[in-house]
Amino acid sequence: MAINQITVFLENKAGALLNVTKLLSENKVDLRAINIAETTDYGLLRLITADNAAAEKVLKEENLIFTETPVLAVAIDDKPGALSNVLEILAKENIDVHYMYSIFGHQNGYAYMIMQLGETDKATALLKANSVVIAEPRDLQIG
Repeated sequence: MAINQITVFLENKAGALLNVTKLLSENKVDLRAINIAETTDYGLLRLITADNAAAEKVLKEENLIFTETPVLAVAIDDKPGALSNVLEILAKENIDVHYMYSIFGHQNGYAYMIMQLGETDKATALLKANSVVIAEPRDLQIG
């Protein structure tokens, strides 16, 4: 099942990341995962939160530009080669991994990778058919 990631567009300047994380913290929005990418002109702050509705409300109130994107949280055994095995399943079906990053800590004995994929529904079915665990929001304490 896909979960929703929030992507916030930030000015590429000192303190921009602090402003967003502090704003979320002050409003009791707990982060589950965070990733930052940057270009010359702006940054992309990707977030998985415990409460996206609360996070989005805060971001809107501050007139921050953001989008919501479906991503998969794929359970990866914490051992060498486990990530390669999952990526091989996707590659054999020509499913593109646009980007990925890990979630904070381990849950239920797994490390989780957040993956934004070209074909989310197809990837979900394919991974499940190959006994790969896809996290549900409750597995990651996302409300």
